[in-house]
Amino acid sequence: MPTPEVPILPATGVGALLDRYPHLEDVLIALAPPFRKLKNPLLRKGVARVASLQHAAIAGGIPVGELVSKLRAIVGQPALDFENCREDGSYFTDQPEWFNVARIVTSIDENESDPDKMPIASILQAAAHLRALEIIELITSFIPAPGIEILRSKGFLVWSVRDKSMIRTYVSKPGIPASEAG
Repeated sequence: MPTPEVPILPATGVGALLDRYPHLEDVLIALAPPFRKLKNPLLRKGVARVASLQHAAIAGGIPVGELVSKLRAIVGQPALDFENCREDGSYFTDQPEWFNVARIVTSIDENESDPDKMPIASILQAAAHLRALEIIELITSFIPAPGIEILRSKGFLVWSVRDKSMIRTYVSKPGIPASEAG
C-alpha cells in the first residue's frame, strides 16, 4: 500500500512532512538553518512533533509562502496562493505590561548552549521553576516559534523583541508575587 500524500501547507507538521518526504530534511534545513538540529534523532522527535512549517519559516526568517512553495514544487504538488498568509507579526508586539527587566531571574543564550540541544529544552526546564511574575530571557538568532507555542499552551506569558541580529524572548509565569499574596 503506497504512503498517502501529505499536503504541504503552513500548518503541516514538520514531523508529518519528514515522515512522508524524508528527502525534504536537507531542503528544510537549508531553507531554515535553525532546524539543522533535526539531524539529532532526540531533538528531531521533540521538535518535529510540535513544529509546523509556519514555525519553520518564522525560525528561518523566510516568508512561509516561499518555504511551502519550494517544498511543494520539490514533491510535485501544485502551487498555492500565499498572498494573505500570516508571517511573524504575532510574535513581535508592543512591550506587555507584565514585562519588567528587574524581574529577569535567568538568561539563556543559544550561543552559550550545547549546540545539540534546542534552547527551548533549557527554557522549559527553567520555566517549571518560575515563581509568579519572574521572567526568563532567551536569546536566539531566530524566533523560537514552536517553543513559544508550547509555553503559551502551558499558560506562560511570552513576548519577543528584535535586538539587532538577535531575538530576545521573555517568558513569565502569570500571577501575584508571593510578597503581595495575602
